[in-house]
Amino acid sequence: MLKWLDIIKFATNGNPIPDRRLEKTEEEWKTLLTDEQFRITRLKGTERAFSSDLCSYFEPGRYACICCGTELFDADTKFESGTGWPSFTQPIKENAVAYHKEGSFGMVRIEALCNTCDAHLGHVFQDGPMPSGLRYCMNAVSLKKMDVRERKIDFGGGCFWCTEAIFQRLKGVLKVENGFSGGKIANPTYREVCSGGTGHAEVVEVTYNPDEISFEDLLRVHLSTHNPTTLNQHGADQGSQYRSIIFYRNENEKQAATKIIDEVQKSYPDKVVTQLEMFEHFYKADDYHQDYYNNNPDEGYCRAIIDPKLEKFMEQCKDKLKQE
Repeated sequence: MLKWLDIIKFATNGNPIPDRRLEKTEEEWKTLLTDEQFRITRLKGTERAFSSDLCSYFEPGRYACICCGTELFDADTKFESGTGWPSFTQPIKENAVAYHKEGSFGMVRIEALCNTCDAHLGHVFQDGPMPSGLRYCMNAVSLKKMDVRERKIDFGGGCFWCTEAIFQRLKGVLKVENGFSGGKIANPTYREVCSGGTGHAEVVEVTYNPDEISFEDLLRVHLSTHNPTTLNQHGADQGSQYRSIIFYRNENEKQAATKIIDEVQKSYPDKVVTQLEMFEHFYKADDYHQDYYNNNPDEGYCRAIIDPKLEKFMEQCKDKLKQE
């Protein structure tokens, strides 16, 4: 998760390398954009406050650059700032937005630009909501709304090899990645996390289609395929890195998770100790840890630990499995 210090570093020392670059002449941009779009994005203009319905639009989806189509923000990070311009707490990727110090109107501000085509988007301020504290104050004219049904959820329940193998087999799950969340340092290694000193949990990040499987059903699967009543422990694995945890992205997800935990509690004689924590950042583990069970089905851990768990899960959740 980017913080104000990161923004200052980018603006001072150089921006992250974009996935691609697109450059056009002024005349070429004029043929592609309306007069207002050209004024805002290519001439660094500012639209009138409260002039767009995007300020009060919070439906799921993503926001892309009106000039080049690069995805910039996810609706999950959008909030009502009361300023009259669409506001976000984070870009969709660290390298999606570029930053530039500028001194217009007699004050130094951090300009936000599309890192692909240099379109002027707006400015970044340090008065946004926690945990990032950032407010990306964007011109609505510089953005286009894209309806995207994909959602993400991150949670931990012991070794991520086991959790990954289960969720890969669920209908509606598009991708599962292993990694770490909830710790104190950036880009931790597997060895550092296993030491228990970084505060991270081993987690999976599940990308899913809510039209095929709901957020609530994913949580039910999660809480029924590991023991959520053991604190900082899963089987023989012990330590806070193996804690049972759900990372929510907004208040609605937090309320839904609380409800599902109360529902699942009835199935356990001991207290469910699954933690709820606001999602901040997912650090993907090395390639060796990705798709682990599928790549190593005959390895001892897979046969002794994952095979029995998978067999039980697939018998209990036949109606939720992908068709082979």
